[in-house]
Amino acid sequence: MGVIERRNFVDMFTAQSHVDLPISDFQPRSQLRTPVHVIERAKFPVIDYHNHLDSLRAVDVLRVMDACGIEQMVNITMLVGEPAFEKMRQFADVSNRFSTIGWMDWSGVENDNFWQKSVSYLERMVNAGAVGFKIWKDLGLTVRDSTGEIVRVDDERLDPLFDKARELNVPIMFHTADPFAFFEPIDRFNERYEELAAHPDWAFHGLRYGKYELLEQRNNVFERHPDTRFVGAHIGECAEDLAFVSAMLQRYPNLSVDISARIGELGRQPYRAREFFLLHADRILFGSDLLPDKSMYRLYYRFLETADEYFEYPTHASRQGRWNVYGLFLPDDVLRRIYRENALKLLSSGAK
Repeated sequence: MGVIERRNFVDMFTAQSHVDLPISDFQPRSQLRTPVHVIERAKFPVIDYHNHLDSLRAVDVLRVMDACGIEQMVNITMLVGEPAFEKMRQFADVSNRFSTIGWMDWSGVENDNFWQKSVSYLERMVNAGAVGFKIWKDLGLTVRDSTGEIVRVDDERLDPLFDKARELNVPIMFHTADPFAFFEPIDRFNERYEELAAHPDWAFHGLRYGKYELLEQRNNVFERHPDTRFVGAHIGECAEDLAFVSAMLQRYPNLSVDISARIGELGRQPYRAREFFLLHADRILFGSDLLPDKSMYRLYYRFLETADEYFEYPTHASRQGRWNVYGLFLPDDVLRRIYRENALKLLSSGAK
């Protein structure tokens, strides 16, 4: 190609290219040609230990469950009070394949009698059939007591609640903090910039407690209550640092973690993630935290069962970051435990 021809080619290319393309419109298509395995049903029966079904009809959820090999679904209701009990009854009336984990009700936290009322509420939930109780990330971030102070995750006023859970033999699920990127400035260095720019209310940069500090507060609870069983949602909210989670699981034998909504983190570090799954196979629970959908579950199965490379991960409306994931091709004995057996150990407790 001569100099003039080359200059004309460059001019033509520049004219046709969109150099001002907004990043939100940039949707590259991978040109890799690698094997694709569609796993329509999991290799073994599945218990989805982490989902939110309050807005759905049980009969519609059952259709997806049947199509994807989901044996049982745990609804972590986000309702509190009488609406929560009514939702539990609605699902129970349709099928015994649904279970419920209750949600911490912080209304009235400014009152002195709140702490005892929360214990009574947990007991009511379990007596009505709840198989656990969840404490969300608002504890440690936004919940304030009568003095206006942020309530720490390890506030000793909550100890009776954890003691009651031990007495009732039901686990407490914690969702403490969020991904590391949510605690960083929303700038050009943030790997989840697009997600946070779309949802700036998800960001916690500059708040009183940082992520590791919140997690250590939560771990203090695990330590103080060795006979109470706990579940750390979303790989204990530290999927980006599996060494931290592994040390935590080794230190606290009363702790399990679920994988819900964290394939995006786990699948981009497949060597370390596979090692983690093999090491802690008895402590990991399957969960999705996404609206029940056949394509979503099949991506989870593809991640866990195959050695496929560089494929999309299931997520909420906005992707977590500009990367794809790799399968872990876990052995059958590990799959059985993660899909079902570990959850059965937790679901076989409490009032029925």
